[in-house]
Amino acid sequence: MPPPASWALFLDVDGTLIEIADAPDAVHVDEHVGGLLARLSRCLNGALALASGRPLDVLDRFFAPLELPAAGLHGLERRSAAGHVNRTDGALALGPARRELERFAAAHPGTLLEDKSATLALHYRRAAGAETAAREVMERIRTSLGPAYGVQEGKMVLELKPHRPNKRTVVEDFMDEAPFRDRVPVFIGDDITDEDGFAAAQSYGGAAIVVGLQRETGRTSNAQYALSGVRELHRWLEALGERLESR
Repeated sequence: MPPPASWALFLDVDGTLIEIADAPDAVHVDEHVGGLLARLSRCLNGALALASGRPLDVLDRFFAPLELPAAGLHGLERRSAAGHVNRTDGALALGPARRELERFAAAHPGTLLEDKSATLALHYRRAAGAETAAREVMERIRTSLGPAYGVQEGKMVLELKPHRPNKRTVVEDFMDEAPFRDRVPVFIGDDITDEDGFAAAQSYGGAAIVVGLQRETGRTSNAQYALSGVRELHRWLEALGERLESR
């Protein structure tokens, strides 16, 4: 790998920068993380972006007052380093799906529908016994929506979203822009949703780092490197910041 000063850093959020909680609104964001990200962004001349399934406004709330280049909703929202925001609105097409999933969540205690407007995420972390039924209803809805939509699997969550964009196209779009252009991408994530980002980084000659994979029974990753969990990633990023500042 080229030296870190030439990297473009892409970071997933849930399960990577912050620990996953039982419900999306129950996460805790360590206060030092925003400062760490700001420090790394300065060291990389702004070539640090978040790539998350969360909406942009939630990411900004997590790390306020910091507003980084970021892709939210797996790329359906994207803010460039210059601050320009592009959004793909699929909310209208998901109206019938939204109503069906609301009925499903009401009938299956412990499941939770996270309505992100352009995507719909069905969580079953508190109702593991509902997984089969959740997969069945999601597949039925996906079939009804046609080939433009797919179901993105995550950690005890199924998310209905357009096939494109995804975290691969997120990396590609950022790499076409300053200050990411002509740098070497390093993508860090923890979930199946991040595999597209891993592949994109590697296609540019960069690297992929998976976080906490050993907790995932039976899952493998195409990432070349691994860190044990969120805390180890924080330590790794701190060391990276020190290395960049000392050059």
